[in-house]
Amino acid sequence: MKKALTVLSLALLGSASAANITVWTHFGEGELTWLRSQATAFKNKTGHNVQLVSVPFDQIPDKLIQSAPKGQGPDLVLTLPQDRLGQLAAAGVIDSMDRYVTSRSDLDKTALSAMTYRGKLFGLPMFAESVALVYNKKLVPNAPTTWSQFLSAAQKNTGSGRFGFLTDLSNAYMNYGVISAYGGYVFKNTGGTVNTKDVGLANAGADRAGAFLNDLRYKYNLVPEGVDGSAAKSAFVDGRLAMVLTGPWDMDDFKKAGINFGIVPFPTPPGASSKWSPFVGVQGAMLNAYSKNKAVAAQFAREIVKSDAQVSFNKAGGRIPVSLSARTKLKSDPVVVGFGRTISLGTPMPNVVEMGAVWAPWSNAVAQSVQRPNQNYAQINDRAVQEINKNIK
Repeated sequence: MKKALTVLSLALLGSASAANITVWTHFGEGELTWLRSQATAFKNKTGHNVQLVSVPFDQIPDKLIQSAPKGQGPDLVLTLPQDRLGQLAAAGVIDSMDRYVTSRSDLDKTALSAMTYRGKLFGLPMFAESVALVYNKKLVPNAPTTWSQFLSAAQKNTGSGRFGFLTDLSNAYMNYGVISAYGGYVFKNTGGTVNTKDVGLANAGADRAGAFLNDLRYKYNLVPEGVDGSAAKSAFVDGRLAMVLTGPWDMDDFKKAGINFGIVPFPTPPGASSKWSPFVGVQGAMLNAYSKNKAVAAQFAREIVKSDAQVSFNKAGGRIPVSLSARTKLKSDPVVVGFGRTISLGTPMPNVVEMGAVWAPWSNAVAQSVQRPNQNYAQINDRAVQEINKNIK
């Protein structure tokens, strides 16, 4: 009888300590199935219940801001990009995860930096993306790792209906790696703290980057006017393009087209002071500041960024893991290896709300820089930064 009472009391204690957490997610199809399996495994392991609620991606930030203070929001959000992090942290609806994440050695440092706002970790990174140089091995047998190798391969494959290299030269996001290589930057970032008063898009490096992008069109005659991302992708799928600058989002279409491709970082441009470092976009789990089950929600977040979970997540939807050991386990996947490398050497896209003041002036400046040969890059960039600073004020 005494033993039976002990068993009963332990069972009641277990049920009393079990929490019910709500997770908002925008995942669809395979990734949602994966998340359900993770929730089931978490319940089996811990006894805690995870209720998944599907919310459209673009509606999550506003819904969280409106509902969290009323106690109606989720405990955890899966996932949001770092460019919404500053807005949500400033609104006070997401909480720092520093106290819940004691071990970070397996997580990509670039991804962790992207989720850091004013020195605090406000999101646990789950996956990341960047652009990289994707080349057709039939046209470029050996990976071009230096500028001279790249230029030789590009010029060799240009002409007679074929193109050696294409990208959208007017796209600021796509070409940030070049700007960074020459020493330009959007905002100065020191240890996760972004200084929005220090804009580096009109310094000498940014001007040199504008000249290099212009050279790709008018000096080296590689990228004709009017080429955008879709035109470049189409040429690569058709087998008429040797090298393209793009991201993981195009890889399925390249595979379906039967293209045998490789993925490498864009080589260091001529005269650049640093290696090419593209913008990196990261999405992660964010904790509701008003949640009454933060510890359990954070525990679930930690489980789904562990190595094995990240491997199965990649299998479910093709996302590039932020777990370094997961990347090692997926070393036979050239997409994971290739983009994993460029993500690690990349620069996190600024996660502050002031980034909204940057895109339009900066994009216009990059587009103007490649409209005609030998532009006045300093003048173009100075005007853009003046407008950016005015917008921020």
